[in-house]
This record gives sequence, C-alpha cells and structure tokens, in this order.
Amino acid sequence: MLEVPMFDDNGSLLEKVSLPEESFGGKVHKVLLRDAIIMYEANRRHGTASTKTRGKVSGGGKKPWAQKHTGRARAGTIRSPLWRGGGTIFGPQPRDYSYSIPRKAKKVALYSAILAKLKDNEVVLINKLEFDCPSTKRMANLLESLGIKDSCLIVIPNKDEIIWKSSRNIYNLMVKVASDLNAYDVVRHKMLLITKDALDNLKYEQVD
Repeated sequence: MLEVPMFDDNGSLLEKVSLPEESFGGKVHKVLLRDAIIMYEANRRHGTASTKTRGKVSGGGKKPWAQKHTGRARAGTIRSPLWRGGGTIFGPQPRDYSYSIPRKAKKVALYSAILAKLKDNEVVLINKLEFDCPSTKRMANLLESLGIKDSCLIVIPNKDEIIWKSSRNIYNLMVKVASDLNAYDVVRHKMLLITKDALDNLKYEQVD
C-alpha cells in the first residue's frame, strides 16, 4: 500500500490517501518501460541530417580532360567524392526514425512509470485544480506551497485552457490531460502533480 499526500488548491494538506500497488499494475516493468522511452525519443527525432552525393553537387558536368593520352588518371567529373569539393559517399540522408510498440505495451509502460513515481515519493495529489482566471503568479505560489521546485507534470482530468495559460510561462512545467498521458512525459519530469479526478481516470485496466 502506497501513501500519497493530498492537498487542496491552496496548498494545504488535507489527508494522506492510500493507493494499492495493484491499481497501477502492481509491478514496475523496467525493461518494457525502457523500450517505451526509447520509442518515444526515437519518434521525436527529426532525422533531417543530409549530405550531397556527387549527383547533387553543382557543377562537374564537363569531363576535366580526355580519357586517354594525358598521362593522368581517368576522371569523369570534378565533383567526384575523391576530389575536394566533390560529393559525399554514403553520407546521411533525411530519414524517419519513428516506430511503434503495441498499444497494450504503451499502457503497461505508463502504469509502470506512474508506479515508479509513487514508490519514489515523487507524486503529489490535489483534490481539485480550478482557477477563475489565468494567473501565472497563483500557479507559481501553489507549486511553492507544495514544495515543488523541480520539473513538474500536472495531470488534469479534462482540457482546461485557464490552467494551461497559468502554466505556460513557468519553466519546466507541463500540463497534460489524463487521456493523453504517456510514459515518456511521466519519466522526463521530476514531480507529478495530479488531481484526484485525473487519478481516478487512470485506474489500472488488466491488459493481456
């Protein structure tokens, strides 16, 4: 059984909530979590590295000299990879690094990431997170009252533009809807601030 402190939206401690490990799979699947993180990072790569082959380098359309009777080696173009200013042999070209793992594997990896955060005491539970109007200052004060100084991921049950606008100017702070959460976002942030309703939406579902 894991105990997580629950606060109100003013940063005052309300109670400690007990969460069974089975609610998040009961086990941290380290290998699967690692595979998921590598997949998410690969999907973020742009793959725009590009070099020019001899066919893409401008110039070199004319044969430098006659094929025979010059005493020099044969040469067909001044853009040969063997020449200075020539093309590149087998250089990198734009490519797509993205790939995917099974949907069920992604879900298990997400549960493992959340469970690992819970075991490391890096999860703060809040009963609700509602602002009347966008306020970066109020959001910063809330994080300070909760003792959150490192990078933080806020998880809310539904899309809330006011919360998003209150958070966008704070360094290393991200807001995610529970349905859009993935293992990579959980792992790359030090702290996880999650509302009670969002936590209920993340109840573990058995995956075969």
